[in-house]
Amino acid sequence: MFVQTNSLSATRKYFNDRLSEKFSSRELRSMFNLLAQERLGLSSSDFILQNDQLLSESDLLFFRSAVKKLQSDEPFQYVLGKTEFMDLSFITDKRALIPRPETEELVRWILEEHHYKTGLTFLDLCSGTGCISISLDHYLPSSRGSAIEYSEQALALSKENNALNKTNIEWLMGDVLRPHVFEGFTESSFDFWVSNPPYVLNSEKSSMSKNVLDHEPHMALFVEDTDPLIFYREISSARNAVTIPRASPA
Repeated sequence: MFVQTNSLSATRKYFNDRLSEKFSSRELRSMFNLLAQERLGLSSSDFILQNDQLLSESDLLFFRSAVKKLQSDEPFQYVLGKTEFMDLSFITDKRALIPRPETEELVRWILEEHHYKTGLTFLDLCSGTGCISISLDHYLPSSRGSAIEYSEQALALSKENNALNKTNIEWLMGDVLRPHVFEGFTESSFDFWVSNPPYVLNSEKSSMSKNVLDHEPHMALFVEDTDPLIFYREISSARNAVTIPRASPA
């Protein structure tokens, strides 16, 4: 057996000993507690009282698997299988980028601008996990959102998160760099568009952390150095095309 006993305390010691060189004691405590809550159904207050709780063989294997994944630099959110975003829970795995705090700031800014409005319609482009559109749908009263994603796998993950959070987004598969994706949209189709598209230069890969480079989808991260603003330009162009009236032919 890879632990001295199959108690919770012994499992925690194994977890800390194997990962102490990679993470701080604070990070280890937080990760172990979250994994134990997810796997064993313990609350944060249970840990003091349940130190001697005995784990099953499958539970022990779960923690050993988590340790091996973390040792190989897999992001903790993927190991846990979920993350919190805007106080909502989202399934996270290699199909899409992990939602970032910076994206929460974008969502909060939109909510500050529109929280008093009802019946809003919006379009989320390059939706990934669906964290933006799902959060907006949740917090904006009677809103109606649509989202476009190019990756079939990411789109499937978005739909799972949509069901998890009981929201009602219309999911569309398409490449926002191709104008035909926006055919049928008019000035009145949406009150606003939102996007957090790829923007990291390929030349910056060498400075990225290993857990990002080895595990998160590159398609959702990187753009060519020769055209770093390609997504912003194409989205802006498409937005203008559907909101600016065309001149009548002579």
